[in-house]
Amino acid sequence: MRWEDVLATRNTRMKASEIRELLKLLDQPDIISFAGGIPDPALFPVAAFQSAMAGALGPGRAETALQYSVSEGYMPLRRWLAAHMAGLGIPCGVDNILITSGSQQALDYLGKLMISPGDTVLVNWPTYMGALGAFNAYEPTYDRLDPRENRGAAEYRAKAAEAGGAVKFAYLSTDFANPTGETVDRPGRERVLDLMDAIGGAVVEDAAYQALRYDGEAIPPILALEIARKGSIEDCRTIYCGSFSKTLAPGLRVGWVCAASPVIGRLVLMKQAADLHSSTLNQMAVAEVAENIFDAHVAGVRAVYKARRDHMLAALSRHMPKGVEWTRPEGGMFVWITLPEGMDGADLLARSLETERVAFVPGRAFFADGSGANTIRLSFSRADEAAIDEGIARLGRLIAAG
Repeated sequence: MRWEDVLATRNTRMKASEIRELLKLLDQPDIISFAGGIPDPALFPVAAFQSAMAGALGPGRAETALQYSVSEGYMPLRRWLAAHMAGLGIPCGVDNILITSGSQQALDYLGKLMISPGDTVLVNWPTYMGALGAFNAYEPTYDRLDPRENRGAAEYRAKAAEAGGAVKFAYLSTDFANPTGETVDRPGRERVLDLMDAIGGAVVEDAAYQALRYDGEAIPPILALEIARKGSIEDCRTIYCGSFSKTLAPGLRVGWVCAASPVIGRLVLMKQAADLHSSTLNQMAVAEVAENIFDAHVAGVRAVYKARRDHMLAALSRHMPKGVEWTRPEGGMFVWITLPEGMDGADLLARSLETERVAFVPGRAFFADGSGANTIRLSFSRADEAAIDEGIARLGRLIAAG
């Protein structure tokens, strides 16, 4: 059987995630890993989830927890999320909320909903590689989005037409982005809205790290800014994607989309066709844990990650040679390193694993055009202070050796 003869053309755009491959290294005890941008399991609220799961499987509730459910999601969780979104400046109702199996599923659905082959998606340079992976299957063209200084709408539309389609949406992570750790300031968010208003496309706002702010003042989400302009979420083009993976637990795969109800209605149809609904048991557990401890738990998580970020930034200042630059994130899990020109992050990783036993993610995979060879991403979320000190010292030594 020649499977190549029956596969759809979209399969040529699907590639293995470098991060998923690097996660395999975590099982090797001598590796110091700054690779996987994943939560520290020591911070999971295990006792709270044990209690919530036991309650969901108790008398009078197990029948609901173990049964098929509605595609939109578990109603008590959607109610909690509507109140949570209101606290972010996004007044909405349960009809504006869809529960997804992680925010990654939301990105896949949104690509399926809006991208026809040849259409253009605007993304940052670099951007989240998981978004590129989700969108690639629908065969888009990518163009560069820079909230600090975007080109005019007419130029974007003309370039998209040359590629054989239209600009469908702009995708960006506004707070402590993966991979750079950078935050889009309020004027930048307003400029993205202005641009997409002029183009007529949507805005996909990835807010996976929004709750993990360690410094500075919180900036309203793009959806909140648009509601302030237009008066109602029903008149907005912004689609907000949230997740409990970075705050409570990623293994339960509970995320959500918040958007105008016509968008939610379309996504519900996709959910019905794809997996019917996300795990009811998991949704019930997340709803109870979020209701009882969300704010207090997230405050504790922030304190731990802030200390690790500070320690990594200090270690970089001590150990990195001249010519190396890095971001100073106000939150999230990542520091983005720019290496001297001519140095390749993938080659550096190969040498690092062989000689220094330090893992990180080469930056090229985060660029839609395959550029950015002289960049790497470091994550501080799972490394303690001793590992940060030793790992950054080894990495600095390797980079200095050229």
